[in-house]
Amino acid sequence: MAKAAKSKAASSKSGATSKSSPRKRKAPPPSAVTKANGDEALGYYREMLLIRRFEEKAGQMYGMGLIGGFCHLYIGQEAVVIGMQAALEEGDTLLTSYRDHGHMLACGMDAKGVMAELTGRIGGYSKGKGGSMHMFSREKNFYGGHGIVGAQVPIGAGLAFSHKYKGNGRIALTYFGDGSANQGQVYESFNMAALWQLPVIFIVENNQYAMGTAVGRASAQTELYRRGESMGIPGVQVDGMDVMAVKAAADDAVAHVRGGKGPLLMEMKTYRYRGHSMSDPAKYRTKEEVQRVRAERDPIDHLRQAILKSGCADETALKALDREVKDTVTAAAEFAQNSPEPDPSELYTDILVEV
Repeated sequence: MAKAAKSKAASSKSGATSKSSPRKRKAPPPSAVTKANGDEALGYYREMLLIRRFEEKAGQMYGMGLIGGFCHLYIGQEAVVIGMQAALEEGDTLLTSYRDHGHMLACGMDAKGVMAELTGRIGGYSKGKGGSMHMFSREKNFYGGHGIVGAQVPIGAGLAFSHKYKGNGRIALTYFGDGSANQGQVYESFNMAALWQLPVIFIVENNQYAMGTAVGRASAQTELYRRGESMGIPGVQVDGMDVMAVKAAADDAVAHVRGGKGPLLMEMKTYRYRGHSMSDPAKYRTKEEVQRVRAERDPIDHLRQAILKSGCADETALKALDREVKDTVTAAAEFAQNSPEPDPSELYTDILVEV
């Protein structure tokens, strides 16, 4: 009797393990840039270049004292959000942490409104009251930059719950960093998303250093795509410095989640070139390391070379595109500086909704 009971318990345990066993997904190979998909590649190139030039200008304006508070630049990580965004449909939602300017531009928010918010002007997306870390756009389905580490992850799960409850066929993208990956609320969100099979893609932008500590010094499990294993959430590791690789993986992930198969975890292996924020001298890594990544893995240069090699555009066309992007960023900076500061009465708006 005891032996039979023990055998039954073992069988039950084995069944539970099998049911929740992790399903590691292999990232699909990136598409080569050809004349057939040349327009698509050029679109990615322009959008990544816009983020790069915008962030460079934001860094300059911060140094001039035109941007106050915190400012976290996205330089180096552009391929992640551009590749992911290219796989979405109208109505899908996204949100991220405080390194958020690139995500805003990627989802179509106007560079003028983003820069005006950075400078605290009334023409900004949050009327100058949110600054770098707290901008929103319901129109573009962007539910914020969030300043509290990891706090956006349960909100992203909540957006996914809303999509499932409404049955609208939409999905939620929830971005967070390698530092946030160790937060308890992240695992609580994983558990709820798996339990309720929510249509959410959790995206870890692993830029190697969190605030300033290398992943290996802060995480016992450095393969962050495996963090959902205990909940049975499949994970995939992607080259986040290759926009074509991100797009291929994004298409696969979106099909999985939109198909009702529950959440998925993507680890984007990427790299930020600047410090954690503008006040960070980044002495925890060498200049040679940063220069090596720029020379060997830069996402924009990598795509630029692929475009030239494919023959879908030449140097003249790419230089013209660069000038166009620079003009867009210059216009955004001028708009921001010419936009007035919010009236003090704005302190009392947007704080209560009566229904």
